[in-house]
Amino acid sequence: MLKWGVNQAFVTLATNDLYGKGALVLGCSLRNHKTSRQLVILITPHVSNNMRAALGRIFDEVLIVNVMDSQDSAHLNLIKRPELGITFTKLHCWALTRYSRCVFMDADTMVLANIDELFEREELSAAPDPGWPDCFNTGVFVYRPSIETYNALLQCAMEKGSFDGGDQGLLNSFFGNWATSDIKKHLPFIYNLSSIAVYSYLPAFKQYGANAKVIHFLGSVKPWNYSYDPNTKAVKRQGPESSIVHPEFLNMWWDTFTASVLPLLAEYGIEHKSQTSSSIREEQAAEAISQLSISSSDAPPVSSEERRQRWEQGQMDFMGADSFQNIQKKLDVYLN
Repeated sequence: MLKWGVNQAFVTLATNDLYGKGALVLGCSLRNHKTSRQLVILITPHVSNNMRAALGRIFDEVLIVNVMDSQDSAHLNLIKRPELGITFTKLHCWALTRYSRCVFMDADTMVLANIDELFEREELSAAPDPGWPDCFNTGVFVYRPSIETYNALLQCAMEKGSFDGGDQGLLNSFFGNWATSDIKKHLPFIYNLSSIAVYSYLPAFKQYGANAKVIHFLGSVKPWNYSYDPNTKAVKRQGPESSIVHPEFLNMWWDTFTASVLPLLAEYGIEHKSQTSSSIREEQAAEAISQLSISSSDAPPVSSEERRQRWEQGQMDFMGADSFQNIQKKLDVYLN
């Protein structure tokens, strides 16, 4: 007989060691609040072996998946987040068919209370996005793993793409009736409270903020990009964008990181140092290079059937996006 919750799981994704640190905080916060469900993390080959070992101490399953990158620079530039193309990798979560129901959570989220009640929700349940509430935010969502859905999502990505270049545009198109079909699939904002949206309606935050259960650190500057003084428990801001993140949430993240994650990093020989704004940009540029490959100009063209099969197998090459010109464009965005 299966133990309660063993066929249900919280799922997250780390595409590099930095997001691995965020995932460790998320996993520790779920453990600290006594979840009865399994913890699963999808990682790409860019995650180091030492980080994989550290993640294995917190997560029940650490699964390596192929990188899926939309390579859609035009749409990604609209939201000024060129690095979000690789969030297509999130689609692998629908292939976890050993689980009957899952809750996906981005690695830049953290729970403040037990949220196991989310498993009572149906696919696709999510909270409104603060930027356009008729769309749902894909930082936290309830779903049912299914190979049929997985293949349909890949086909949709291949044929229609994403209106924002990332997973959120794709998933909102695929689950296009979310806004109007069933209010029960609208999660309250407390399950995906944006740390940078607080100031857009401060009175509501003062009224309801104490009930928050999940904090989502939206934006390009993440908690692990900050400097932190463990003696004063003070977080040092990094650049103008970071000033709009609620300091209370940052302190909560760093409290968990210092108490539970830093000892793990030290045990596995993983260095942690604070980053400056320039080093963050340099790291993003290096990551862009590591995620791209150059295809030979003499390579034979790929037929539609072969391309579809590669999509279904998770081996993505978006319409010649590995050309030098496209690589150069993406690097220019990062470096400028």
